[in-house]
Amino acid sequence: MLTRKTVGDTEPELAAMRRLNKVLARLPRFRIRHQATRFALQGLLKLGQLRGDAILARHGLKAEDKTVTVEGASVALRIIHARRPPKAVVLDIHGGAWVIGNAQMNDALNLGLIQACDVTVVSVDYRLAPATTVQGQIRDCLAAARWVLGPANPAFAGLPVVVVGESAGAHLATACLLELKAQPELLQRVCGALLYYGVYDLTGTPSVRNAGPDTLVLDGPGIVAALRQLTPGLTDDQRRAPPLSPLHGDLQGLPPALFVVGERDALIDDTLLMAQLWGEVTQAEVWVVREAVHGFIHFGVGQQVVQSAWAWIRQATR
Repeated sequence: MLTRKTVGDTEPELAAMRRLNKVLARLPRFRIRHQATRFALQGLLKLGQLRGDAILARHGLKAEDKTVTVEGASVALRIIHARRPPKAVVLDIHGGAWVIGNAQMNDALNLGLIQACDVTVVSVDYRLAPATTVQGQIRDCLAAARWVLGPANPAFAGLPVVVVGESAGAHLATACLLELKAQPELLQRVCGALLYYGVYDLTGTPSVRNAGPDTLVLDGPGIVAALRQLTPGLTDDQRRAPPLSPLHGDLQGLPPALFVVGERDALIDDTLLMAQLWGEVTQAEVWVVREAVHGFIHFGVGQQVVQSAWAWIRQATR
């Protein structure tokens, strides 16, 4: 069953979104094909993370960076431990259009998540394109999920697990859940999925194909071409096949999910269509955030929405 609601509609929240959008309208849109832009953004991201461990330590948290190998596949992880024994584990898959980002980029959000929900957060440092394919990134995330959920990690045994993904991370999270159907003993430990403004059809949903030059954050007219660039050598039929395009997968057996997307996100149809299909087989909610753009949770707005999502996690892990 699907429940849909509009959120972020108080006057203070709307005013904050409108101020942000005015700023974003003056800034260039992100284009995957611009290699120099990708390198610059990745460099700025790492520069801003230099004191990340010290910030966590001030809040009594400790980050552990490690590489694990499961069934012959290795992947780097960033694990943030709380002071108290965790009530659950969150598998966090970052965004960044498959080409930028790292496991540390959600530390600020995950700090709040840990404090609100008493969880351990395991962030996946999956390889970026073009160093690997999108299929390779799915394999990285799957290896991380198998490590969190499987017998090789007794520290998490018996703890409920929630998968959280944002943008490209929401795509990888959903693809990973579809792949986990082959191991139902692991999938049944996942009690929920929190998915922020994901991409679920790599051939483009209607809102993607109709995105105009006024799209904020993303280069709307170039999204379809970017998706093709990320999956070279494939036909649209091959791009549409799951798990590459989770929208066309069999969702039976997947956990309850909360979807979050902004009204002004070019990817809004991906979320609405995915949530509709998800709700046909299990419990699903979709929150549409008034006037919000892609990536809004990183721009200092929508904090009430994020805190409500954390409340959803607390409920899912009881």
